[in-house]
Amino acid sequence: MGSTSDKASGIGNDAMGKVKQGIGNLTDDEKMKAEGAAQELKGKGQKAMGDAKDAVKDAAEKGADALNRKL
Repeated sequence: MGSTSDKASGIGNDAMGKVKQGIGNLTDDEKMKAEGAAQELKGKGQKAMGDAKDAVKDAAEKGADALNRKL
């Protein structure tokens, strides 16, 4: 996946996790709360992966630009 799709998936999972936790809290359903917490954590990880991919891409582009200036 690319950084944008990782971030989009992460936002979706983060949001759905929060919804599940809210439903779990309203219905006193511990399983739903746990599933929501896990899905939210997965979303945060996906967003972090997207951010990391962007950082690597930016660093590579800066390195290439620096090399091109020296040539």
